[in-house]
Amino acid sequence: MRNIEPYSRPVIRLYDSARGEVAPLDVGPVVTLYSCGITPYDSAHLGHAQVYLTFDLLQRRLRDLGHETRCVRNVTDVDDDILRKARELGVHYLDLAAEEIAQFDADMGSLGLIPAWSEPRATSAIADILTLVGSVLDSGHAYQAGGAVYFDVTTFSEFGKVSHFDEQTMLSLAAENGGNPDDPNKRHPLDFILWQPSLPDEPSWESRWGPGRPGWHIECSALALRELGETIDVHGGGRDLIFPHHECETAQSEAVTGRPFVRHWLHVGLVGLDGAKMSKSLGNLVFVGDLLKNWEPAAVRVALLGHHYRTDWEWTPGDMPAAADRLERWRAASVAADRTGDAGLGVVRRFLDDDLDAPGALRALDDEADAGRGVAGGAALLGVTL
Repeated sequence: MRNIEPYSRPVIRLYDSARGEVAPLDVGPVVTLYSCGITPYDSAHLGHAQVYLTFDLLQRRLRDLGHETRCVRNVTDVDDDILRKARELGVHYLDLAAEEIAQFDADMGSLGLIPAWSEPRATSAIADILTLVGSVLDSGHAYQAGGAVYFDVTTFSEFGKVSHFDEQTMLSLAAENGGNPDDPNKRHPLDFILWQPSLPDEPSWESRWGPGRPGWHIECSALALRELGETIDVHGGGRDLIFPHHECETAQSEAVTGRPFVRHWLHVGLVGLDGAKMSKSLGNLVFVGDLLKNWEPAAVRVALLGHHYRTDWEWTPGDMPAAADRLERWRAASVAADRTGDAGLGVVRRFLDDDLDAPGALRALDDEADAGRGVAGGAALLGVTL
């Protein structure tokens, strides 16, 4: 990237979900990031793309400031959803995962995302998961019941510090996301599974608590701790992961390490279609791969950048033509300016430093282009090559 600034104290201000406010991103020369990745049982839709594009945009500005970034994006290749889909299709779950991971990587590569520093799969971390579950048990924060191992939320006094939800809201969200508050083996309805027995047709690994497989939340903790250490600078994903996933991750990680798990929580708004959040269960999805069949990748990227990362928004058929038109205006202005000007670079930096305000940056580039000035430098910082 051109005009890289020497390393300096960060100036980026970013909304922190746990604190509920925009705060300076206080990081050192090397910035660690963990973005919750896909469960590879279906193609990547725009909700996924918006999350990973947000982390990409943050990394671009951090690198522009002179930081080194190390972003881990995991792959949840064993959990209830992928096992259910593999069962429906009559295929091995790892074959399904391999196919979808290849398509996901191709789609994200087309959108120009910086490759993940590490993209570990949950099945690569079974030994780490077993060690972590054992450590949680040894610390007195977990118990065995019904062949499973559960985290005891009553032993972690700060449970709820990420989401700040009341107990009734937590119970409702846990029920919606497979937490099964009515499980009779639980001491408390919000306790969550660390290790569980496998069904006869599911993968199984030996453990000192009996054969089984990991729970959802423990996978990310094990991978994050293995890849990035006890405390991560920036962690996040879609807003729907705040509870239970990120709340539970925090509890089980800090129960073992005794250190803050995350310095800054970054959560991305939800993308909707036909009046509801895009979700695989509803089937109201717009797939990245389908858009790329009809539109150039830069236009898809610009369309997504037109929505602030923290807002929920609705995809409409007009998003793509508007993005393509915007892209052509920028190109025309840059050609007229003989591609020598970086008029938009400074303003893009200022907007990104203000809570990653990509829509504001796009409007600023529009103004520069309308004034006949080249915007190639500013567009490049947004990951768009003119």
